[in-house]
Amino acid sequence: MPTMAFSWFDYTFFCGMLGLSVIIGIYFGFFDKQDTTEEYLLGGKSMKILPVAMSLVASHISGITILAVPADVYRFGSNYWWICISIPLVCLITSYIFLPVYFKLEFTSVYEYLNIRFDKKIRTLASFLFTLSVFFYNPVVVYIPALAFSQATGINVHLITPVVCVICIFYTTIGGLKAVVWTDALQFVGIIGSSIAVFFVGASAAGGFSVVWEKAVQGHRLDLFNLNFDPTIRDDFWAMVIGATFQWLFYIALNQGSVQKFLAVPTLQHARKAIIIYILGMITLKSLSVFTGDIMYAKYSNCDPLTSKQISRSDQLLPFFVIDVAGKIPGLPGLFIAGVFSAALSTLSATLNTVAGTIYKDFISPFMPANTTEKRASNILKLLVIISGTICTVLVFIVEKMGGMLPFVTALQGIAGGPLVGLFSLGVLFPQANSKGALYGGIIALIFVAWKEFGSQWYQSQGLIKGPIKPLSVENCVNYLNISVIQDDLALEEPFVLYRISFWYNTLIGAVIVIIIGLIISWFTNKNQPPVNPDLISPVMHFMLPKSSVSSTKDYLSVDH
Repeated sequence: MPTMAFSWFDYTFFCGMLGLSVIIGIYFGFFDKQDTTEEYLLGGKSMKILPVAMSLVASHISGITILAVPADVYRFGSNYWWICISIPLVCLITSYIFLPVYFKLEFTSVYEYLNIRFDKKIRTLASFLFTLSVFFYNPVVVYIPALAFSQATGINVHLITPVVCVICIFYTTIGGLKAVVWTDALQFVGIIGSSIAVFFVGASAAGGFSVVWEKAVQGHRLDLFNLNFDPTIRDDFWAMVIGATFQWLFYIALNQGSVQKFLAVPTLQHARKAIIIYILGMITLKSLSVFTGDIMYAKYSNCDPLTSKQISRSDQLLPFFVIDVAGKIPGLPGLFIAGVFSAALSTLSATLNTVAGTIYKDFISPFMPANTTEKRASNILKLLVIISGTICTVLVFIVEKMGGMLPFVTALQGIAGGPLVGLFSLGVLFPQANSKGALYGGIIALIFVAWKEFGSQWYQSQGLIKGPIKPLSVENCVNYLNISVIQDDLALEEPFVLYRISFWYNTLIGAVIVIIIGLIISWFTNKNQPPVNPDLISPVMHFMLPKSSVSSTKDYLSVDH
């Protein structure tokens, strides 16, 4: 495969990005001190719209996205682009169903809502699921871009990951949310810059946009309009619009990191303006990633690097492509690697800050003395960031030894996301739902989705469930047989249909189970239930509230739950 050595110009881009992140952390840690939990977790609710919006985009575009989406499009086609429809739908739901409730209650932990709406058991379950998913997700977020760095420079992956993790822990610990938001904004620029550079340089190397379009059509990469509904199809229109809407509802409306940033601006109107900018940023970056996959296919339409054994894994496709077409352009490889690590750092810093707040609020704060000072609480939060970051750094060292780690992380995200979307939807949309319904609905959904996903992963490992890989050719490869590689159509016994349902529907399945089971059990156990506080119900559902509902959050919070 192509190799290259970073020039001083490339290292300048990469080290400059890390250095500026440290400087931002030092500024907010020592010159703009945050001594209260509100300042540390919410930036004092004084953050500006643009940096918050940029931070939201950066934290939702991880290194996994930058490397995996183009590779996925290269192999399976461009149906992923339909996510550009689901993201605005999710943002609309977030703006008018969930955010009004969050701003009314002004919680620092989104899981406080579940405690007040239902009870402590539901809150603890949700917080545990979120925390566990973060600890499994973060090491992969760092490890995959480290692979790209190692591929480009020859430096061992385990030399760079601790350095990057320590830098991220440093500026997140001392700077709090303000440092996270402003470094994310900086890293957003790096992500955009590297994506655009690779896009245009790659298109030129592939023969121009007209050639890219022609080859993508010939290679069936642009077969986007198959509207036949079949939930077993991996990523068709319906999977990306319906399934991905529910999955991204978890990321945007219910993820503690996202909600934390929404609440960091002064008002609900400010948050809605940030969402508009967020939509534009996400559509731009998702589209660039998809079209980069088409460009890679146009470049390698007659010599697939995977089939010809020039690379061993699909996540090496984009680094291979960048080295191939831009390895001799001064600074561009460094810009690309800086962009990939910018995406990783923005996601890592956001989740470290978020998980620290979740652990403190939901597992430590209830046991703290009543006279605990804000400064002491802030110091505990900083310690939690260090501990969480250290765990991430250690887990990075074992990720490569666990070959199934990435599929397992993907499964875990779906397993946690479904019950969480269901629990929050049950709470904000259905006044008649109670804690018993939420508890049993959440547990049943968790078990069902886990059974479905682990079964699906097992059948995939046995080769009994395969994605519809588009045709790949090696006819122009040197020293390789002149054949086309297509999906094997051997008649094999198909697994049970449940296991073949696309992973994009996992969150939807879990959410629907929680809502249905939760409402049924609530209906049978709702006798002598106290009236629900209207502030806990989304304004769009207030017509379902009984007239006897409590009229004040303060009155409701004074009741012992």
